[in-house]
Amino acid sequence: MKDLKHLNYFENLLQDSGNELVDKARAAGSICIGTTCYQIPEVLLNLTGCFAVRMRAPRTGSMEMGTYYMTSLNCEFARALLERCLEGGYGFLDCIIEPFACSQMTSTMENIEKLHLCDKDKPDFFVQHVDTPIKADENAVRHLTRMCRARILEKLHETFGTDVSDAALRDAVMRYNEICDVINEIGSYRKLDDPTITGYEFAVLCLATYCAPWELVIEKLRETARELKTRKPDAKKQFRIKAVLAGSEIDDPEFTKLIEMCGAMVVADRYCFGGFPGREEIVVREGETAFDAICRHYLHWNQCVRFMDGGKIDQRHQELRRLVREYRADGVIYESMKFCEFWSYEKVLASHVLQQEMGIPCCTIEKEYNLGSVGQLRTRFQAFVESLEIKKIGAEKEGKL
Repeated sequence: MKDLKHLNYFENLLQDSGNELVDKARAAGSICIGTTCYQIPEVLLNLTGCFAVRMRAPRTGSMEMGTYYMTSLNCEFARALLERCLEGGYGFLDCIIEPFACSQMTSTMENIEKLHLCDKDKPDFFVQHVDTPIKADENAVRHLTRMCRARILEKLHETFGTDVSDAALRDAVMRYNEICDVINEIGSYRKLDDPTITGYEFAVLCLATYCAPWELVIEKLRETARELKTRKPDAKKQFRIKAVLAGSEIDDPEFTKLIEMCGAMVVADRYCFGGFPGREEIVVREGETAFDAICRHYLHWNQCVRFMDGGKIDQRHQELRRLVREYRADGVIYESMKFCEFWSYEKVLASHVLQQEMGIPCCTIEKEYNLGSVGQLRTRFQAFVESLEIKKIGAEKEGKL
């Protein structure tokens, strides 16, 4: 297919923890807020005069310093972020707002705070921890609204004078929905029999919306959406099967590229930096405040495996089945980060439910944060693709008999 005009621009934005758009927004006086998790409502960090950056550690090499302050048995994502902060890679942050989502990431944030890794010449810098619920009932909604008001809105207003009125929140919801609209429009071309955008390309475009101010990327994204309307697929299909990619902190599009090089087109995703649930439009109901709508939205759509009540577990599996059907995928690739307790548990449970109860082929893998050596992953993906191809051939033969 013809190269997307702005793909290289977005790829370059993702080469480091910060980027030129972050620098541009900060130079204009905006407050840069670091966060690592969907558990913190992204909209609340993108009020007028503020913007959020999802923390990553691209091109991570050694994690020796991060391991020194933690342990080699800690999640590699948590250690990589600490390593990057120790290297000075997040000196541009004005504050960090982080959920009590897992003990390992909490340990990373405590080290950042106690070692003063991001607060040089910034007397107002703070690391704020937010207690987020593990259920999604009415008590959880009330708890989340209390926490978000006290630990996010009030803290931003007191420290930086941020406008946290209902009007300001509605404006943030509007801008968030604009980003969601264009990302979902781009993603809709993955539903075609022969998609006109690859999973890798979508991963790059979507990830950029988590790592740069929305208003500085949206025009190029809109231009890309218009470009896709007339983009033609290759004469010969470049994939052998279609797959949904599910998992944890997948913040490197090269992982998606590896899957596609093995013959599986990634047509939908459900992971922490992906299009679902992170780019679902927020609906403010009549008579409802924007703040209540935001908190309700994030609890309803949250697919994090930290939610352990039966309803949310079932929802995660049902949403995966919906993605498989809607995007006409042949199977699911389920990833977990090495040493991640939550996702390691979910990976086994989801694999059983998908394959045994829903009849959806599933490939489960555990990977390191840094792709590095990919030989074993490539072998697993190739074997999965071949098994589904054989299954397809068998089904076609039975259909002809």
